[in-house]
Amino acid sequence: MEKLIINVPERKSTLVKQILLGLGVTIQGASVAAENHYKEKLAGVSVWSDDELKAFDKTNEAFNNLNTEEW
Repeated sequence: MEKLIINVPERKSTLVKQILLGLGVTIQGASVAAENHYKEKLAGVSVWSDDELKAFDKTNEAFNNLNTEEW
């Protein structure tokens, strides 16, 4: 069986559900557990400190200070 997620306009929701149920489709509500899983993953995203970002600034300055070779 294939799982599909579809977005249906509010005013058409009842009609679409009736048609799908008539075709034997199982309709599940929005999963709160899945939503909480995403929140947990987002909470685990690391944040870089200013000291860590300074390395990028130094590299950028060094790159901008490069001179082209004369032929």
